[in-house]
Amino acid sequence: MMPVHQATSLRRAPVQRRSAERLTRILDACADLLDEVGYDALSTRAVAQRAGVPIGSVYRFFGNKRAMADALAQRNLERYTERVLERLKRTAGEVAGEGADPSAEADGGVQDVQGAQGAQGVHWHVAVDAVLDEYLAMKRTAPGFSLVDFGNQIPLGTRHAEPNHRVARRLIQLLSGHLHREPDEDLRRVFLIAVETADTLVQLAFRIDPEGDEKIIAETRELLRAYLGRVLD
Repeated sequence: MMPVHQATSLRRAPVQRRSAERLTRILDACADLLDEVGYDALSTRAVAQRAGVPIGSVYRFFGNKRAMADALAQRNLERYTERVLERLKRTAGEVAGEGADPSAEADGGVQDVQGAQGAQGVHWHVAVDAVLDEYLAMKRTAPGFSLVDFGNQIPLGTRHAEPNHRVARRLIQLLSGHLHREPDEDLRRVFLIAVETADTLVQLAFRIDPEGDEKIIAETRELLRAYLGRVLD
């Protein structure tokens, strides 16, 4: 996974631990202020004050607030990826545990979760549920996520680095072991359409209800399963 300090929006990547911790504080402050004042009223000076760092420390990393929001979006994507991967590992471990031979457990059992994924895998329905559920969880709890998420709400970057494109690419990489087919252009297009569709419907759900309208979320889940099922079943 690409650490946030490698994000292209950074003027300079932190080298020392102290510098990396300062960058974390800056991004945390940026996320909190996005929830409090919104993007338009966000300023680098306010971020510096909230983070407890000199304004020069902010400009050391970012040329402006848009670059800062872009780095936050990249960090969100990394954290989201970690959450989905951890959930899939837990699920695969549970599947492996249910089917494990008790006598084998005495000899070490399943050596690792990755091995369990390869041996038994997780049905793609479960994987897609993990992708949607972890996104919803971050939407509800992660500071600043409702305004920035992966960059979709505040368009960032170039036409060749659109947020949903990089999300779709990341999900294909993440779920490739559960899809039982090699990623190709057709699968990449299907995933991009699925991500774009889910993004639009989730935004609708949260416009109707601050916690996400459950009926629209349920319809989104069914739509994704039906659409992806044409390719994955």
